[in-house]
Amino acid sequence: MSAGDPSRKTLEMESFHTRFSAWTPFSNKSLNRQLFQERVALISHWFDLWTNKQRQEFLFTIFLRCTKSQLRFFHNQFSERMQVAKVDFSTVLPRFISLYIFSFLNPKDLCAAAQVSWPWRFLTEQDCLWMPKCIRFGWFLPYTPTDHEYGAWKHHYIACVSNLDWLTPREAATVYGTLNEPKTEDEELQERQREKRLRKIMWEKIALRKKELLRVRPPWVSGTGCSRLLKSPCQPRLSQTVRDRVGLHEALEKQLVLASLEALPKRRNVSGRYSYPLLSKKNWRGVFKNDDSPSCASPPHFILISSRIPAYEMVVDSVRAGVTSVVYEHSGMTLESLLYLIDKALDGRKAQSVGIFSDGDSREINLLQGYKIGIKNLLKPEVRDFWEKLGSCVAPEEEGGHVDLFVPLGASEAGAEVLSQLSQLTGTLFTAPTGIATGSYQHILSDWLGPQQGRAPPSIYFSESKLQTWSSFTDFLEDALKSVRKQLSPLLKELQKNVSGRIIGQFVLDAVSVPDVLNHRDTAQVLADGLAELSRVNSDKPLEFLSHFLLKKCSEKSKEFEGNIVLTKSDPKATSSPLMKDRNALEDNPQDTKSSLSKSDPNFGVLVQLERRLQTDLATKRTRVAGELLRSERRYVQTLEIVREVYVRPLKAALSSNRAILSAANIQIIFSDILRVLSLNRQLLDNLRDRLQDWGPACCVGEIFIKFGSQLNTYTNFFNNYPVVLKTIEKCRDARPAFRAFLKRQDKSIATNVLSLPELLLYPSRRFEEYIHLLYALRLHTPAEHVDRGDLTTAIDQIKTYKGYIDQMKQNINMKDRLSDIQRSIWGCPPLSEAHRYLIRVQDVAQLHGCDEETSFSLRLYEHTRDLSLFLFNDALLVCSRGTSHTPFERTSTSTYHFIASVALHRLLVEDIPDSKYIQNAFILQGPNQEWICATEAEDDKFLWLSALQNAIKSTIQK
Repeated sequence: MSAGDPSRKTLEMESFHTRFSAWTPFSNKSLNRQLFQERVALISHWFDLWTNKQRQEFLFTIFLRCTKSQLRFFHNQFSERMQVAKVDFSTVLPRFISLYIFSFLNPKDLCAAAQVSWPWRFLTEQDCLWMPKCIRFGWFLPYTPTDHEYGAWKHHYIACVSNLDWLTPREAATVYGTLNEPKTEDEELQERQREKRLRKIMWEKIALRKKELLRVRPPWVSGTGCSRLLKSPCQPRLSQTVRDRVGLHEALEKQLVLASLEALPKRRNVSGRYSYPLLSKKNWRGVFKNDDSPSCASPPHFILISSRIPAYEMVVDSVRAGVTSVVYEHSGMTLESLLYLIDKALDGRKAQSVGIFSDGDSREINLLQGYKIGIKNLLKPEVRDFWEKLGSCVAPEEEGGHVDLFVPLGASEAGAEVLSQLSQLTGTLFTAPTGIATGSYQHILSDWLGPQQGRAPPSIYFSESKLQTWSSFTDFLEDALKSVRKQLSPLLKELQKNVSGRIIGQFVLDAVSVPDVLNHRDTAQVLADGLAELSRVNSDKPLEFLSHFLLKKCSEKSKEFEGNIVLTKSDPKATSSPLMKDRNALEDNPQDTKSSLSKSDPNFGVLVQLERRLQTDLATKRTRVAGELLRSERRYVQTLEIVREVYVRPLKAALSSNRAILSAANIQIIFSDILRVLSLNRQLLDNLRDRLQDWGPACCVGEIFIKFGSQLNTYTNFFNNYPVVLKTIEKCRDARPAFRAFLKRQDKSIATNVLSLPELLLYPSRRFEEYIHLLYALRLHTPAEHVDRGDLTTAIDQIKTYKGYIDQMKQNINMKDRLSDIQRSIWGCPPLSEAHRYLIRVQDVAQLHGCDEETSFSLRLYEHTRDLSLFLFNDALLVCSRGTSHTPFERTSTSTYHFIASVALHRLLVEDIPDSKYIQNAFILQGPNQEWICATEAEDDKFLWLSALQNAIKSTIQK
């Protein structure tokens, strides 16, 4: 192709046009590459000709058009080409080398280095740097930090340094015998006056500063100081702002103290050093002596409430503010799980007193299902270990610690022996009510055994008015609350967690109600005057000032009352007689104490009088029990007579007048047995009335009850026919309108004491418990040489045997009904009714599926497949799937169950799955043909469930 070739000219013209055009040949890669290089060379030529400002504008325009990946590429290229002159060594060196460098710094320099940057702060607050500095001074951390917590040792070091206690020379002279130069009395008096003025100024400034901190402190923040160092790591800490304010407050206190030291006159002592006047230790603040710390708080009162108590919700509501209460399930729990709940509630503290509100009688405590603790099984290893650990949670007896059992163990010799054994076993004082009272749980409000220090045990834990109301209506409330619990427990399960503030407000309203304020206006006015006077005087001891002010007001109105107050302030040890020891010994063993003294001894006559007084007291208590026995029997007979007067006579009268409301056969079926029972107890009441008319110390009651125990076949016929009687009443009510109208007129009326006919027929089954209770109390206050003691023992054995027969009938009926309810609620469930089978616990769990079974437990992922409900019986485990169904226009939901499998407990294996970041509270149930990976919602549920399951498996294997 020649130079003058037209085709070449055409190609040159196209190349010239494409170089300066926006056209890009995408299809031709070689031409595209050539064109790109030509354009880059052209732009580079232009860039060289531009000024600095033009180059900056061009770069800014290009960077705005770049994506993030292009900008990151440019940053990396620039970092590789440029030499870094200065770099933070903590970001490039390994961490252990950086920590080694920081270990050469002192605490002050470490705190300064922490303000450089966040990486430096993280490194300088590591525990490996501060722990040696604390241990060198003997400052040990009072708790174990969690795995993800750092900076604990640094905070502990700063707290210890900022709260160091010191002794002035005068205090050192008092404690260690330091020599100070002698002073005259005038100088001593003047110096103490200066100290008093100085302390007043300091307290005023500190109080002013505290008020300022209180105004700016955010709500719901716990105390100040170093109490956060003593708390559990799981508790929330104060915010950084609040901690700064706290540090400012402590620095102000220290500055005031130092300034006061500089302002005081100095003088040399014998050793040549300067001494300062004595400072009060009231403002000292040690690390482990903070008023806000749990160690200095008064020990709490703790109460355990069993779910077997009828209407226990009302008992919980009557607990006083400040008392820690725990409700535990009576069935499905073990002693180990009960101790776990106690330890968790106390949180490492010791309780001033522990109360156990459970079911029981005068011989044993029905603490848990399968654990009726009495004198026979008290020394079993697991039972003994439980009481020993419980005793370690209570303050020593010297400090006023005691355990209160709300079971009438003081009404029998066996119960008193249980209390004595528990006291010797744990070294703690155990108290219980004497139980000389009949009625539903009325014994808890009677007298209590043991020395009563201040208030009675029921008033320590509960509001007595609410407790009295609960005990009066226990029987009726429990029947109503059974259905209420069943309907509302799903709805209130989550709501219960959000009403603590309302409960606290209700407690305050119950403690100080508006009617109380209106009824005690004079008292409220005197208290208001005392508080106003206290604010004007600004006393150092406000409680003592207020008490003296109230005493002064009382003395102005009544001089006699003032004299009584003065007497109560005297030392009880000074007024004690030397014969008190002899009296205590006589109460323990009167015969030995009396025989150890001769008639010439001056104390012999006094001891004879004490012996006579004790015998008189014993006879008085025996008379009280016998009177209560007669009164309760009269009430019982009157209740049975209501059935005869209100129901039987009108029905027989209608039958005789040819206007029959009920047939003669049905009247015979319903009322024949209860009328025989009435005749038998009427005879017993007459015998007791005749015996108590001529009552004396030598009178006997046991023979009357022996005769009564030989005629209990009447009660046997009544209890055997009792289910038939109830079914007959229901059948006649549905089939005969006249009988239904008759029951509507008579039931719940004044003549029946607001009771229905089935409720009146329930009284005989509850009367035998009262018989045993009163007879035990009567034998307790009967001397060993009394003729009636053997007859009482025989009568107690007869009635106790019959009471066991009644309890067995109740238990069989209840277990049968409960198994029937469970079987109806589970679709496809096999028959559950078998002899000696009962339900222990029901646990809702989530079934999981492991995605990769070859992976270890700590790294394995799980998938939630469905919800399960585990029904634990004493011989088998029932596995069911659980669903939730909602009814239109109803708040509550119902659970539906589908049967999956049942496994005998002796063929069941349980394996625990350790917690990881992928799974919590999980375990494996391995059956003969299938396994289930389950997880509970809370850690407590897992612990309680596995404890009950393992205990049931162990019992099954032993059988």
